[in-house]
Amino acid sequence: MTDLTRRQALLLTLATGLPLVAGSGRARAQSAAQRVTVALDWTVNTNHIGLFVARDKGFYREAGLDVDILPYSDTGAGTLVANRVADFGINGTISLFTQKAAGADLKGVYAVVQSETGRVVFNAARSEIKSPRDLDGLTYGGFGSAWENALISTIIRHDGGKGNFETVTLGTSAYEALANGSVDFTLEVSTWEGVEAELKGVKQRSFAYADYGVPDEHTTLISSSEAYLQANPKPAAAFIQATRRGYQFAVDHAEEAAALLIAANKDALTNPALIHASLKVLIDGHYLRSQSGVIGTMDPAKMEAIGDYLFASGILRDADGKVLTQRPDFARYFSNLTLG
Repeated sequence: MTDLTRRQALLLTLATGLPLVAGSGRARAQSAAQRVTVALDWTVNTNHIGLFVARDKGFYREAGLDVDILPYSDTGAGTLVANRVADFGINGTISLFTQKAAGADLKGVYAVVQSETGRVVFNAARSEIKSPRDLDGLTYGGFGSAWENALISTIIRHDGGKGNFETVTLGTSAYEALANGSVDFTLEVSTWEGVEAELKGVKQRSFAYADYGVPDEHTTLISSSEAYLQANPKPAAAFIQATRRGYQFAVDHAEEAAALLIAANKDALTNPALIHASLKVLIDGHYLRSQSGVIGTMDPAKMEAIGDYLFASGILRDADGKVLTQRPDFARYFSNLTLG
């Protein structure tokens, strides 16, 4: 047969569900595979482990997908998704809500973690800091977002303080500044920077946000765009299902999953001990899988609560930069696609 008639025969077979001739299964899988792109929110870390496991264990291929995990860039994953540069992206709940409020075409579709991984952290030697109200008047090493100010003020006031503190915007240099005493406290991801500090022997103490008046949240999500989801409902659901398999595998087979992640990112992940230790914390702390066994599903009540908090705090702004005066319908900000 000519190439044209071969393609026609293949398409006809796929449409009718009749078997191909012996030896043609691979051709069918390759022809049926749909390319899907995923943007990362940061340099590769254990939050991304389910994506790499699903890719390298063949879960995406079995779902009829050819998934390309895009390298981290200076352009945020949410921006790439909203502008259809990527089909899916890893992003934080806070960035999802703020971008969506400003008009970005974004929708949360998968909860990477089931509860907040962030902490207010300070050096353990600071014995005068016994509770959040003791942070009043101290210097915070920050990252430049309105969310941080609202968050820390809430935590301090909830503990009976005034919520007044000095801010020095440092970005990731905040951790070095904290270590050398240039700042008094900062925020960190306990499952990554917190683990790294422990491996280095740095003694720290911390406050969990939810203990002091801030709603718990799914810190890290996977988002897509309404445009992509409406145009590709089946591939989108297949991607989420296969991704869930990847994270499930990581929980059940941590050593193998960590090895897969390291092997796929040898240049970026040069400290295997950090990967293994971080994944252990994610599993033992019931972040990747909750105590009740939930993986990937976003809790509607949790999503609504953090949305209400952001709205009440004046963090959500429209496309013109004006603070929203009418509460959005937060149910439209996310959707739990079939996890099967």
